[in-house]
Amino acid sequence: MGYSVGQVAGFAGVTVRTLHHYDEIGLLSPSGRSHAGHRRYDDADLDRLQRILFYRELGFPLDEVAVLLDDPESDPREHLRRQHALLTDRIARLQQMAKAVEHAMEAKKMGINLTPEERFEVFGDKDPEQYAEEAERRWGGTEAYAESQRRVATYTKEDWQRVQDQVADWGARYAALMEAGEPADGEAAMDMAEEHRQHIVTWYYDCTYEIHTGLGEMYVSDERFKEFYDSMKPGLAEHLRDAILANAVRKA
Repeated sequence: MGYSVGQVAGFAGVTVRTLHHYDEIGLLSPSGRSHAGHRRYDDADLDRLQRILFYRELGFPLDEVAVLLDDPESDPREHLRRQHALLTDRIARLQQMAKAVEHAMEAKKMGINLTPEERFEVFGDKDPEQYAEEAERRWGGTEAYAESQRRVATYTKEDWQRVQDQVADWGARYAALMEAGEPADGEAAMDMAEEHRQHIVTWYYDCTYEIHTGLGEMYVSDERFKEFYDSMKPGLAEHLRDAILANAVRKA
């Protein structure tokens, strides 16, 4: 019996009017009719509709879609290869656009308007908002994240320079602590972990011990953060993660 026009519309997420239009212009005519004269679609019709919708999603006009589908030399596998190539290209373009938008959002969020030279001078290849970004991913929509947004919107170039200097100083002292053989659950390391938490509290938001522990895990599992901390000293990310956990237990 095949599928009714309503069923096909539901499968494909299109309107019945769209299917009627495709039939009227000869783009997709159903293979059969019911005794009452109603349209009935078979599996081959559904395959053709899928190819039509692929090309429509990619922006092809209906007349070009008809030419592509009705080519006597057409190979279904070639259609899939062509669609895959087009989709891959579109994904790449959208990713580039998303990256550009993200950069614009970051500039707006930071509330500063630096020249490229100034930005490099202040931040180098480090990201001054690493803590705020992580908070956005894991706790976006919370009061902690909202507080971070309110604060960073007011920061000047000099403020960001102080943030960078403090991070660099902390990193050098933590590296020295590791070189001295201090264990992650020792008092010295836990004190450094607490200083790390207080830095977030001072500059971004009220970083609870629970949030801080979650950040510590991400510093190891997220390659971006692991690279940042391990650039201070190899193994620092894991050492810090353990120190953060030990500090949270100590303060519990």
